[in-house]
Amino acid sequence: MQKQPVLSVKDLSISFGDNEVIHNISYDLKENEILGIVGESGSGKSVSSLAILGLLPKNISKITSGNIIYHEGDLTTLPPEAFQGIRGNKIAMIFQEPMSSLNPSMTCGKQVLEILLKHTALSKSDAKNEVISLFKKVKLPDPKRLFKAYPHEISGGQKQRVMIAMAIACKPDILIADEPTTALDVTVQKDIIKLLKTLQTETRMSVIFITHDLALISEIADRVLVMYQGSIVEEGAVSKIFKAPQHNYTKALINSRPSLNTRLKVLPTIQDYLDDSISKEIITSEQRKLQHEKLYSNPPLLEVINVEKTYISKSGWFSKPKAFKAVNKVSFKLYEGETLGLVGESGCGKSTLGNAILQLDKATAGQILYNGTDITKLSKSEVKKLRKDIQIIFQDPYSSLNPRIPVGEAIMEPMRVHKLFHSDKERKENVIEILNSVGLSEDHFNRYPHEFSGGQRQRIGIARTIALQPKLIVCDESVSALDISVQAQVLNLLNDLKEAFGFTYIFISHDLAVVKYMSDQLLVMNQGQIEELDEADIIYNTPRKAYTKKLIDAIPKGIL
Repeated sequence: MQKQPVLSVKDLSISFGDNEVIHNISYDLKENEILGIVGESGSGKSVSSLAILGLLPKNISKITSGNIIYHEGDLTTLPPEAFQGIRGNKIAMIFQEPMSSLNPSMTCGKQVLEILLKHTALSKSDAKNEVISLFKKVKLPDPKRLFKAYPHEISGGQKQRVMIAMAIACKPDILIADEPTTALDVTVQKDIIKLLKTLQTETRMSVIFITHDLALISEIADRVLVMYQGSIVEEGAVSKIFKAPQHNYTKALINSRPSLNTRLKVLPTIQDYLDDSISKEIITSEQRKLQHEKLYSNPPLLEVINVEKTYISKSGWFSKPKAFKAVNKVSFKLYEGETLGLVGESGCGKSTLGNAILQLDKATAGQILYNGTDITKLSKSEVKKLRKDIQIIFQDPYSSLNPRIPVGEAIMEPMRVHKLFHSDKERKENVIEILNSVGLSEDHFNRYPHEFSGGQRQRIGIARTIALQPKLIVCDESVSALDISVQAQVLNLLNDLKEAFGFTYIFISHDLAVVKYMSDQLLVMNQGQIEELDEADIIYNTPRKAYTKKLIDAIPKGIL
C-alpha cells in the first residue's frame, strides 16, 4: 500500500528582495518516512524548510508562488499567530547549532518543560516527570542532574540531545532536522543518527533531514532530494541516487569527499564535474613510500618529549582544587615537509597539544624542541620571533578576522609586526601575490570579511597565515565547518601550498576520512594520551586499538 503524503510542497518559489532563491520546487513528505534534503550552503535547503514553519525573515523575504499543504490546509496562507499552535507541537525543528538555539540563562530541563506547559494540559509536576522521561529516551546520562544543568555545563552531543528531546516533546507529526550533526565528532554524530532513527521508528513521525553530506544521508534516509542553486536537480531512493546518480552535481557531492580506499592527487570539486575536467591521477603506495623515505632521512623539525598540560579547577569557595591532565606524557617527532594528522574526539587533548606547541598555552611538563631548541624555555621576546615560524589556521576564520579591517590590511598587519619587507608598497605587492596563490584576486584586497563566503574566508585565513612565510602550520579543524566541495578546494589548496613552499603541517580534525587523506603519519589521541602513532594508511587498514576502530567504524561510508 502506497504511503500518503503528510506534507506536500507544490511549485514553491521564494525571493529575497528582487532575488529569487527558490525556484518552483515540489516534493512530498510521506507518512512514517525519513526524507533527506542534501546540498551545499546556498542551495536553498534550509530556506525552503524554514518556509514550512513560517520562519522566513520578515520584510526581506517572501513566498512568491506555490503552496505548502499540511492536513489539507495551506501553510503559506496562515497568519503568524496561527503558527503558534503548529510550531513545536505538530511540526518541530532541530537546528544546526544547539548552543545558539538553547537559552544560556535557563536550565536544560526548564527549556523543555516550557514547551510541554505551552502545548499540553499536563500539570507542572507531571510535565517535569515527562521531561526526565524524554531525557532518558534520548539517552542523556543522569537525566535528573541534566534537568538542572545549564547549556554551557554539558557537551555538544548532550546539547543536541536536549534539542531532540525538546523537538519530540509534543509527539509532532513532522520533525525537521537542519544539519543536526555538522559540528559533532564522528562518533557522537553516529550516536545522534542512530537515536533519530530509533525515535522515528518508535513514534512513526515523518522526518526531513537536511545536510550537505550525502554519505551521512545514506545512513538515515529512505528517499533523498538533491538541491542545487535553489532547484531540485535529482530525487529518488537513497540506494538509487548512490548507485546511479544522474546529475553531475550529485556525482560531485558523492566524490568530493576523500575516498577511504584510494588517494587521489587532486580531490574533484563541483566545478570539475560541471566542466567535465576531473583528474583521476592517484598517489600510489610506491610513490608514498619513496616520499616518506626522503622525508624521514632528515633530522626532525619538531620533537615533542613527554609533554603534559594540567589544569587546576576549583568548583567552590571551600572545595579542594582538582587537577585535570588534558595532555599526558605525549611524545612524537615531526619532519620538515610532513603532514602529521592529529585525530580524536572532542576533549581528547588535540587542540590543547596544538596550543602548547604554538606557545599559546604553556605546557606544564616536558620539552618541545623546534630545530633542536626547547621552545618551552624561551623568553617573551624570543616567543614573539618564533611566531613567524610557527603559525595557525583557525577553525572559524570569520571570528579570527577583524570585521572593521579590509582583508588586505589584515594580511599586511602581521608582516609589519615582524618587519617583513621595507615598505607597505612592497607588502601590498606581496599580499596580492598571496591572494592570487590562494585562489582570490587583487579585487579582494579592499573588501571586508562579511563580503566573502565561508570558503573564501578560509582562504583569507590561510593567506594571512602564509604571509609570514612560516615553516610549521597548525591547521586546527580548519575545514570542519565547510561544505564538502569547498572542503575539497581548501584541502587541494593546502597540498598545493605545501608543495610550493615546503610547509610542514599538524592537521587537527575529528574527521578521520579527511585526516587520512592529508596525512603522512597519524596520531590518534584519547583522554590526553596517544592511542596509536603510525603511517596513516597502516592505522586505517589495521588499527590496533579498540578506540581507533570505533573512530573508523563511525565514518559515514555511503552505500558501498
